[in-house]
Amino acid sequence: MNNQVDAPKKERSRFLIGSILWILALGGIAFFYQLGSIGLVDETEPLFVEAARQMTVTGNWITPYFNQVTRFDKPPLIYWWMAIAFQTLGVNEWAARLPSAIAGTILTGFCFYILKRFVPSKIAPFLGSGIVALNLITLFFGRLGYSDMLLSACFGGSLFAFFLGYASNRRWYWAFYALMGFAVLTKGPVGVVLPSAIVILFLLWVGQLRSVLREMKPLLGTGLFLLVSMPWYALAYWQNGNAFIDSFFGVHNVERFTSVVNQHSGAWYYHLVIVLVGFFPWSLCLPAAIINILKSKWREKPRSEQLGLFALVWFSVVLIFFTIAVTKYITYTLPLYPAAAILVTLWYVHHFSQPKQSWGLKLTVYLSVIVSIAFGICAFYSPTWLDDDPSMPDLGFKIQQAGLQHVAASIWITVAIVGLILALRYQLRWFWAVNLIGMAAFIWFFVIPAVGVIDSVRQLPLRQIAQATVEEKLPNEPIVMATDAFEKPSLVFYTQNPITFINRARLIQPYLEELRRDGKTESIAMITTPTALKGSGMKPNQYRFLQQYSNYQLVRVPIRPSKK
Repeated sequence: MNNQVDAPKKERSRFLIGSILWILALGGIAFFYQLGSIGLVDETEPLFVEAARQMTVTGNWITPYFNQVTRFDKPPLIYWWMAIAFQTLGVNEWAARLPSAIAGTILTGFCFYILKRFVPSKIAPFLGSGIVALNLITLFFGRLGYSDMLLSACFGGSLFAFFLGYASNRRWYWAFYALMGFAVLTKGPVGVVLPSAIVILFLLWVGQLRSVLREMKPLLGTGLFLLVSMPWYALAYWQNGNAFIDSFFGVHNVERFTSVVNQHSGAWYYHLVIVLVGFFPWSLCLPAAIINILKSKWREKPRSEQLGLFALVWFSVVLIFFTIAVTKYITYTLPLYPAAAILVTLWYVHHFSQPKQSWGLKLTVYLSVIVSIAFGICAFYSPTWLDDDPSMPDLGFKIQQAGLQHVAASIWITVAIVGLILALRYQLRWFWAVNLIGMAAFIWFFVIPAVGVIDSVRQLPLRQIAQATVEEKLPNEPIVMATDAFEKPSLVFYTQNPITFINRARLIQPYLEELRRDGKTESIAMITTPTALKGSGMKPNQYRFLQQYSNYQLVRVPIRPSKK
């Protein structure tokens, strides 16, 4: 009798252990494996990382600074976590990316939990959490020191908490309010505007807005939200006044929605393309998955069975909002991927219970097979067109030298072949496992090694020239980077010195002339390129060559006051 009673407990324990190991394995593959093996990636990651490092140097944890200038692009939560990691683990790339990796793993675990609670399928939580972790967009931002994965974890966590409160235990509503507060501390008003819009539209659709709002106790919830999110905003305004309001709310929130900021423009379908490519191969399932939800009789279902409808509203609101926004950027739609993962998971679960393979399943798998073959062919020939980027010379040759094009092609051709075998055996509903294993192999054996190769040609020369600059610069000698390309803010982090950036060769001589008139500078250490030097009109006798790594040169330019 005791053995019969203990059997369910043992089964639950095994499931719990297996679940934890699965989530840790996904986090290890997608986020933690070789997390610090490459340098900071220009041009955005160093802005976050250096601002966090500056907090540890200045002790000012309210106002972020980059290159001696206030940086109000984002609120401070990501800076705080990075700074804590620096103080605990040292100032390095692994510590800088640790908050993103942890956030990605937590989001994966939260998705597992929500599917385990509300989907009557043992496979669903494993599949859904696998989809959340094993796609290129989540992989990218879970391995870099951006604020976006932390936002996605807070954003997604708040919506998962809402649904848990809506469908089971109302105490989860408090987590919904608190996590929205942390989302606002991560990226600003979008952290409350979009989750609130998603919840309200969902409740309107199911006709339960008034009753659920009463359950949620919005006045107390708003108080909790403000308690979490508002103290920093008040302190930032107290320290910086209207400069904070104008920059943070004016430029980095209102203007990003109404006009192009930082040259991040794009066509109206920009984010559709990002989802199609970044969520591959799962994105090919989304049309059928959405149709599956719309066809279901959701009004007749209890709250606990409305997860698919909630995910559809979540996915649609985020995609439409950022499609309307004028500024386009690859990170903006990251918060929709957990919803997309749920939609695809529910679609596959639906087919597990069907005796026949639907046309939607057949078309989706056949399309996936065709795209996998095309992807494999493109990967095989990729070295021939990877040398076109001047910032990454010889990238194609290095990829070919490492044999990575063969690895990628083999993985996706194998996925296509196994898909065809499943089709012949009328087992297409198991194609999810092929995609899951294929993506894990693609990440482990191609993406991560390829990123290392890219780092060696794109970022390593910058780290080397930064080290040379630290060794060669004279005391109190200013550092200048003068090129005809984008600024490279990683130099500020690796030199741990302020840097003046000049991004037009024709502006070099006027800058030098201004220094001569000022008469306070004896010389500058200038990081530049042969093209920029030639374009500036400077003659070889006007500077002294010090070091060169790849296309980057370090020269010393003497500065003399102009003769009167």
